[in-house]
Amino acid sequence: MTNGTDFRAILRAGTPIIDVRAPVEFQQGAMPAALNLPLMDDEERAAVGTCYKRHGADAALKLGHALVAGEKRQSRTDAWREAIGVHTDAYLCCARGGQRSHITQQWLHEAGVDVPLIVGGYKSLRQAAITATSELVQRPIVLVGGCTGNGKTQLVQALTSGVDLEGLAHHRGSSFGRTLQPQLSQASFENALAVALLQKEASRWILEDEGHMIGANHLPECLRDRMAQSMIAVVEDPFATRLERLREEYFTRMHHDFLQAFGEEEGWQEFSHYLHQGLFAIRRRLGLQRFAELSAKLDEALSEQQRSGSTEPHFRWLEPLLIEYYDPMYRYQLGKKADKIVFRGNYQEVAAWLAD
Repeated sequence: MTNGTDFRAILRAGTPIIDVRAPVEFQQGAMPAALNLPLMDDEERAAVGTCYKRHGADAALKLGHALVAGEKRQSRTDAWREAIGVHTDAYLCCARGGQRSHITQQWLHEAGVDVPLIVGGYKSLRQAAITATSELVQRPIVLVGGCTGNGKTQLVQALTSGVDLEGLAHHRGSSFGRTLQPQLSQASFENALAVALLQKEASRWILEDEGHMIGANHLPECLRDRMAQSMIAVVEDPFATRLERLREEYFTRMHHDFLQAFGEEEGWQEFSHYLHQGLFAIRRRLGLQRFAELSAKLDEALSEQQRSGSTEPHFRWLEPLLIEYYDPMYRYQLGKKADKIVFRGNYQEVAAWLAD
């Protein structure tokens, strides 16, 4: 049975990892290609940990074997075997490459299946991810800037050297930015970023001009520092073009996604709540009177959309929101980086310049 020590190759290849840590550990941080099939659940792990502190390693090991025995051991072994049947190149992984992965490996061996281990476990993979990001972001970076609706994310996605930070964070960055995918833990987001960089291995990176935070996730300090020094290409499409992009993204696609996820009635309620929540999040910056006016226009637009399917009435609150809030805010932020701007143009012009 071989062991895994070429951590970058494992991460770059998206090699399946059967992570046998408890669910609470997995939620705190995991690799993108990992599948959580724990040796012990959260309660069992907590009991073994308490036993270890009070009575030592031998007693804790004995308790662990007692807690995961008989049918429970068999069902977990069956789950591992089933996963390995699907992912024949998988590795086993626990927190530090210790007891849990070795016990899992031994039980599988007794069941006629040999699976290699990640040496040093998740801790080694995590360190490899951190180191890879720190090194790879030293390559030249070009940022794509521009006000909301200029298609910055689509442009980054279309380029081979583009890394979609918002896609990795499961968030579009604004108060209306949440998606139907829950955001990852900070560690898992950083791991996903490292894997994306390793898999592209570009000579330079094209990134969207982001703030330090994307929803609940923050960019690693090494990347923030490099982005602060990077040149910026600014997309400046006509206002009407921007509105059409935002109509498709927020009022058509998000409506469709909510209905797909929750069904007709609950999906509509969730969609309405999502838009109201986005506006509510910036109420103090808008001023409470303006917030109330735009909220009323949002209610009217939702009623019309529900009645006729038309998304046009949403422009009655979206246009002033862009003109009075989002555009001035971004232009102010961009003004502080004026010396970094090296190109301006519409979507096609910036795309062509970046491709050059």
